[in-house]
Amino acid sequence: MKVVVIGGGLAGITAAIALAKANNEVTLLEAKPRLGGATMSFHRDGLVIDTGQHVFLRCCTAYRGLLARLGSERGVVVQERLQIPVLSPGRETVVLRRDRLPAPLHLARALMGYPQLTRSMRLRAARAAFALGRLDPDDETLERQTLGEWLAAHGQGPDAVAALWDLIALPTLNLPAAQASLGLGAFVFQTGLLASASAGDIGFHEHPLSEVIAEPARRALARAGVEVRLGWRAESIERAGSGLRVRGSGADAPNTQDDGLLAPAVIVAVPHARAAGLLDTLASGLAGGLRQMESSPIVNVHVVYDRPVCEHRFAAGVDTPVQYLFDRTAAGGVPSGCQYLAVSLSGAEREMQMSLDELRECFLRALSALLPRARDARVESFFATREHAATFRAVPGVARLRPGAHTSTPGLVLAGTWTDTGWPATLEGAVLSGHAAAGVALAELELEQGEADGRAVGERGAA
Repeated sequence: MKVVVIGGGLAGITAAIALAKANNEVTLLEAKPRLGGATMSFHRDGLVIDTGQHVFLRCCTAYRGLLARLGSERGVVVQERLQIPVLSPGRETVVLRRDRLPAPLHLARALMGYPQLTRSMRLRAARAAFALGRLDPDDETLERQTLGEWLAAHGQGPDAVAALWDLIALPTLNLPAAQASLGLGAFVFQTGLLASASAGDIGFHEHPLSEVIAEPARRALARAGVEVRLGWRAESIERAGSGLRVRGSGADAPNTQDDGLLAPAVIVAVPHARAAGLLDTLASGLAGGLRQMESSPIVNVHVVYDRPVCEHRFAAGVDTPVQYLFDRTAAGGVPSGCQYLAVSLSGAEREMQMSLDELRECFLRALSALLPRARDARVESFFATREHAATFRAVPGVARLRPGAHTSTPGLVLAGTWTDTGWPATLEGAVLSGHAAAGVALAELELEQGEADGRAVGERGAA
């Protein structure tokens, strides 16, 4: 049976491989000239730049499973034990490190010794963490308030939220706790920090994303027999008899631009705003719901110094505009003796409005305050990359807008971080959505095949 997958990100790649391995004829359409979606790399100023500083956790078994299928495990590394260096102006570096005790005791020593909080703040934070661990993330009432409101009701003031809770909320929810959904916040903290001691150990991409995702995916799709059409933009999906027709345009498909691609099943695995446009004809109600789902931006600031200024692979910032910084020297291909740091800014509405000169003034000053060796270093390169709609906006009420993989239109299936995976917009959520979409599509194809066989038997009997 033929399946068309629209979107060459993690969700589309996962679904396409699964369907092809189930002996289906799969065509994957990607509007960009390369695979990877939000996990791509590009070249600028002689550097290899990733589209965002993507990390994952040891508990992200679906994403790690995809890496294994792609043969990309050597391009990533997972911490032996969770440890987060925390930088703050005028303070010594503090490392939040888990113990080998069972959860949740594995974080007790780190919390009780955290100098960013007073002793009374640490005790209140511990009580809040235990209370957060008892919440049911699937409880619909949690969608009525923000994580920040819940934390405030449990003794967490603005200083505690900024110094502790936002260290996890910002990079995982792409929003500060003050704006984020309590349901998604509870899920993140429970799954990543409280479920097991090793769940929150952080994984990093040591090689550029193009080497970890795009190129290995291209090879894996080819091995699986998937036809990949890059630079082919799907523009509409319509009913065509018992199947679906995808119309679009692409330089590599001149013979299909007029008639489109016909298939019994189509998986839409593109960002939610673009998916809404594709779904207008067949599922206008669903498209309308997706248009209510807002987006949240991410800004990355890239700085190349003429010498090493930071000793950490990555670090978090407190009392500074720097949320997280990453050493991308090896992956970026910088000249010998230089160091390339990338500053990742989640929920970056303010930074999106800043000019490059304003970003330069703000973040070079902030980095100098955090990294003493940066004060005397020369800046060889400085630029910023901006993702206006990096993720769906994980605010209270978003759960009701997130559809499952199945739709009421036969053969039409959905995938993407914005679908109801339980996770926020993460690498793990993307891969899980691809598996879910493949499962739904396979079930519908089996039903279609069964009905076709039944009609054939009936026709033979009538003859």
